[in-house]
Amino acid sequence: MGCGVVWYFGLPREPSVAEWSWLLGAALLAWVLGLVLSGWRPLWFMVALAISGALLAGVEANRFAAPQLTFRYYGPIVGRIVQIDQSQSGAVRLTLDQVVLERMGSDRTPERVRVSLHGDQHWMVPEIGLRVGLTGHLSPPSGPVEPGGYDFQRSAWFDRLGAVGYTRTPAVVIALPDRSHPVAAFRHHLSEVIRAHMPDRTGGFAAAIITGDRSTLDETAVDALRATNLAHLLAISGLHMGLLTGLVFGGARLLFALFPLVALRWPTRKIAAVLAIAAGAGYLVVSGASVATQRAFVMVTVMFIAVLLDRRAISIRSVAVAATLILIAAPQEVMGPGFQMSFAATVALVAGFQAMRGRFPRAPKLLRPLVGVIASSALAGLATAPFSAAHFNQISHYGLIANVLSVPMMGAVVMPSAIAALVLAPLGLEWIGFALMDFGLGWILTVAETVASWPEPVTFIVSPARTTLGLMTVGGLWFAIARGHFRLVGLAPIALSAVLWSQTERPDILISDTGGLVGVMTAEGRALNKPKGDGFSAENWLQNDGDGAAQAVAAGRIVANSTILGISGKRSLEALQGCDGARYLVTNQPDAGKRPCETFDLNRLRKSGSVAIYENGRVETARQITGERLWNGGAAPLTFSSFGSNRQGGPEP
Repeated sequence: MGCGVVWYFGLPREPSVAEWSWLLGAALLAWVLGLVLSGWRPLWFMVALAISGALLAGVEANRFAAPQLTFRYYGPIVGRIVQIDQSQSGAVRLTLDQVVLERMGSDRTPERVRVSLHGDQHWMVPEIGLRVGLTGHLSPPSGPVEPGGYDFQRSAWFDRLGAVGYTRTPAVVIALPDRSHPVAAFRHHLSEVIRAHMPDRTGGFAAAIITGDRSTLDETAVDALRATNLAHLLAISGLHMGLLTGLVFGGARLLFALFPLVALRWPTRKIAAVLAIAAGAGYLVVSGASVATQRAFVMVTVMFIAVLLDRRAISIRSVAVAATLILIAAPQEVMGPGFQMSFAATVALVAGFQAMRGRFPRAPKLLRPLVGVIASSALAGLATAPFSAAHFNQISHYGLIANVLSVPMMGAVVMPSAIAALVLAPLGLEWIGFALMDFGLGWILTVAETVASWPEPVTFIVSPARTTLGLMTVGGLWFAIARGHFRLVGLAPIALSAVLWSQTERPDILISDTGGLVGVMTAEGRALNKPKGDGFSAENWLQNDGDGAAQAVAAGRIVANSTILGISGKRSLEALQGCDGARYLVTNQPDAGKRPCETFDLNRLRKSGSVAIYENGRVETARQITGERLWNGGAAPLTFSSFGSNRQGGPEP
């Protein structure tokens, strides 16, 4: 099913109505053949599931259709706050719905916009449900910063995010919260309570892991957590959900055991499983129900349902059931690092501990928790390392040490303290839980900052080709799931992908979709044409090169390359005669003139997106890789009227 989803997202264009009809018929036929032909049943079911995955992804992509901005907008913006977080630069960022833009009809107005607040913003304290007004800049969600890179347009499409931007003028309150989002308002209130009871250093961390509110996270602490492979502690995912539900399950069984009549007559194990599912559902709601948290809740629910059905709770089958449910509910998640890393870690842990069972002598009783933490961290770290390196371009050298020192504190102190604060709140004693939580989180941050200060804590890794990670995934799954010596076959694709990764070719020249940033590869690394501006593109280019340098450092590198000329500003372009001997001309202005070189002006870049030029002269654009898809305006969503016509949908002129 996952392969079918990946196939859909890799298509060069949206399928037509006729093609969708053929796919639906093929899926139905494969299901029927699987039911009828018992000898070939697994093969036909595999085909049916793969096609069904593609169909699910297509349905989901069309279901999320919403208006997107198609031009740069500056003017008044009115909307209701539905999310508060932090931008990459540390600014408070608001996601607004019920959006109103000047001189724009409701059929063209984005369903949601996201605005970063800069400048003096003391006029308003952001709160979920608050209706605000501001004057700001908005633009359409940008495409990949380089061909084959992370596609923010696709991510924004599935968030129904039609525009992003910023303001430097004060945001003001237009109307008080309408309370139509009581859960979101409660989450915001809970975040404020947490921060009021804890110091700034740990309060933002606590709010992030309980309510999902990252708006007050300290950037220095976040950098330290990333460098030590502890950033997973910030995401409300499998670890947090597993710790919480495990504590409730174990605590309930222990409580029932104190009453022999209850323990001997009632199915206490199953009652504890129901209570654990209820606790997980509550945590899901309070934390904001992000996709990572939904994924974790599905996984623990499947596990506890297995307990209710007297089946093995933790097995590869339960992982497969959880993955299937998530692919049905949100097939687009298979493309994201969260899904990939979460299931890589889970499969590795389940398969690893099953393989080790009975093969090694048991450790002394007092050392078993430590051995378990070390083994778990090693297995999960090894399984997620390729995905982390591919998506985030770095590998932590001391991640195992940091996790061994931090994860037990999260399980033994932080999560129990959060539960204690909740239980003691009606008595006015929640400060006890928060004090213990402050100690636990302070320990974790100290570990992260200390380990991150050690020599060369990370190695930067070049981004692999698109097929390399898929090949490694297939090999890893085969190695984990197969039995006996037959599993060694999985090492072949892993080794091949490692060789291909090591030989990854990076573009000689990169051009941003704005025409304002150009990067040329040199012996020292990629040299950039400016020390500031287009910071997101610059950072991603350098990271994808496996280069940890800052933009200002890259801008100081000497370029012994006269094949490309970058021109900024209208006057400079008008004053330029020809191409000044360059092979390529890049400008952030429209250029209507004919020149003796290949020109990448603003008009061309708006159509093509970012550009990569390789040493052999091959030119590759972002639009060539992404194709004509729903999320980049290259195709129109299917409607009921589409089925009355054989015409392939396209954007309106």
